[in-house]
Amino acid sequence: MNVIAGSLVAAFLLTLLGTPIIRKIAIKIKAIDKPEERKVHKFEMPRLGGLAICISFWLVVISTQELTREIYGLLGGGLIISLVGIWDDLYGISAKKKLLVQVLAATFATYMGIRVEFLTHPFQDVFSLYYLSYPVTILWIIGITNAVNLIDGLDGLAAGVSAIAAITLGIVSMLEGFSSIAILAFILAASIFGFLKYNFHPAKIFMGDTGSLFLGYNLATIAILGLTKSATIVSLFLPVIILGIPIIDTMLAIFRRYNNGRPIFSPDKEHLHHRLLDLGLTHRRTVLTIYALSVVLGITAVLMSKLTPPQGMLVLLALTLGVFIAADRIDVLLRKKAEQDRAYQQIAK
Repeated sequence: MNVIAGSLVAAFLLTLLGTPIIRKIAIKIKAIDKPEERKVHKFEMPRLGGLAICISFWLVVISTQELTREIYGLLGGGLIISLVGIWDDLYGISAKKKLLVQVLAATFATYMGIRVEFLTHPFQDVFSLYYLSYPVTILWIIGITNAVNLIDGLDGLAAGVSAIAAITLGIVSMLEGFSSIAILAFILAASIFGFLKYNFHPAKIFMGDTGSLFLGYNLATIAILGLTKSATIVSLFLPVIILGIPIIDTMLAIFRRYNNGRPIFSPDKEHLHHRLLDLGLTHRRTVLTIYALSVVLGITAVLMSKLTPPQGMLVLLALTLGVFIAADRIDVLLRKKAEQDRAYQQIAK
């Protein structure tokens, strides 16, 4: 227990002390995020802050955890994903090239043994994926990586949501008997908390793609290691619930753009945090509201891990219904096309 506590304290302090150094480096090398129409911030801000989280996580994991083949896959894929993030923060990179590197990182992770090897459903206990485990795993990792990247739109939003998700992953992994995986999740959360001191509104530094891609990748892979090994129907949905905020926001964005005849990958200002701001919430209250939603999803996931399959499915149905009702109430799902046209035109200028 003392070793675990020491690991968490070390991860927190390394990020806390390392972020100001990264900030100075970012300013010196001009890794700066400039304001533009689809962004909320009004002033130039140094980015690359996610590098402090990366370094802290790597150092603590390497020095305190058993380095199995899967852990090498976690670390190696994280290195690949962080390198493309650093390049994007410094020079910019096309979406296609970024996706190609994400595929490479996810493929490396699957090669090293991080795979979703079976699924469960109500009509059959276990459905083995066999060779399909590779594409399913790669799609999951890429999807979550980009989902976390997509919600990185307000000070402290992606970092805080990722920290809550990491803590939840750790708790559920512990309950499922995967204590070593739980420690990885807690180390990741501790690293993020050290960064939040400088990233919460008003932020002094952004994590950039270096951080958001790295967090998405690690959350996706840790979820595979800790939550997909249990042959129960509920276990299939736990990672989706825990990572619910980025997943829901991404799915609603895809549906919204398709429904309004927009390219799926086109940027807009219709995400959950944008809509809450439009409703009159302040920057800080918007972030805290989404934190609260993340906590609710996390508590739901923990409870579902202890429920029977029928009980778990009822909770899941109620949660799904609640999401669609809430999305409709804040107009994030089917906003009037004319309003979206105007917003899209402003961004395109």
